[in-house]
Amino acid sequence: RIRRYFTARKELTVGSITAKDIEDFYEWMFESGVVANTVIHYHTVLHSAFKRAFKDGLIDSNPFDRIDRPKKNKFNGENYSEEELIAMLGLIRGDIIYPAVMLAGGLGLRRSEALGARWSRVDWEKKTILLDTKIIEYKENGKVIIEPVEKMKNKSSRRTLPLPDPVYEMLCEEREKQDLYRRMFKGSYNRAYDDYVCTDKLGNLLTPRYVTLRFSQVLEKNGMRHIRFHDLRHTCASLLVSLDVNMKVIQKYLGHSNMSTTVNVNNPHI
Repeated sequence: RIRRYFTARKELTVGSITAKDIEDFYEWMFESGVVANTVIHYHTVLHSAFKRAFKDGLIDSNPFDRIDRPKKNKFNGENYSEEELIAMLGLIRGDIIYPAVMLAGGLGLRRSEALGARWSRVDWEKKTILLDTKIIEYKENGKVIIEPVEKMKNKSSRRTLPLPDPVYEMLCEEREKQDLYRRMFKGSYNRAYDDYVCTDKLGNLLTPRYVTLRFSQVLEKNGMRHIRFHDLRHTCASLLVSLDVNMKVIQKYLGHSNMSTTVNVNNPHI
């Protein structure tokens, strides 16, 4: 992750990186669903490396000395109530990011998992979906690359989930909508991603960065309380807990590799 993030930002060097750049990196990791303990580990490794660089005279100061060690309650997220979630989904319906929002809020998916949802993984009779693909975004030679990857965060992340009625209905509507767009735009429609749920009107994959930005814009435009896109996952988990759903079931929904992460469901970085 360190290499991927900073390689995409070629303007940053060991000598020019600032405390704000480091905090942006931590925020990016949290937005990507990285747990706090991992961010703390990265902080320790990087702080030590820059400390050595300062000692060797390679840099004039250590920017890590200007920021606090990340804590588990850092970058606190907030979850919506059931009423707020329903109201927000009603407002955002029809927007290009609606399917991604519904998948995140209705199934507790990570952003990369929601964008990686595929039609071929939907069992229409059993009303289930297999999650085995994620969408990643990075820069290469100055060009933004959007790439589907059939390699999940961990073994537990590859999972089959039941589709609640609102999510199932959204998928049915979205499938019909994509069929309409293919007929409307014909040769201009990108057929390379026909298997993906979250595409724009011309069949292009939605980028993680765009979805996050658009989500914030829609909330602000409609006067909704601001939450991060990742907090939709937290909202889903909290609602399942309030409904007394078994913790093992919630663990499967969220794709956690261990129960301790699931039990700490009020942590915004689940």
